[in-house]
Amino acid sequence: MGTVIEIFIAMLLIGAAAFAPLGYFIYQYTQKNGQPFGDTEPHGDSPSKINDLAEKLISLLKNKAQKPS
Repeated sequence: MGTVIEIFIAMLLIGAAAFAPLGYFIYQYTQKNGQPFGDTEPHGDSPSKINDLAEKLISLLKNKAQKPS
């Protein structure tokens, strides 16, 4: 009977450890009015040299594809 209690306690601890991140996420989500990570910037609003380079490359490829050979 002692082993059943030990297994029950071990599984309870494993389950608590497995679902702790989910509980923390739900706690943060409810604390900040539906914004779990605070006020974050929407994607694409911040300037980035890589995004600028990619946009230039895409426009260059579009121009080359539209011009007749």
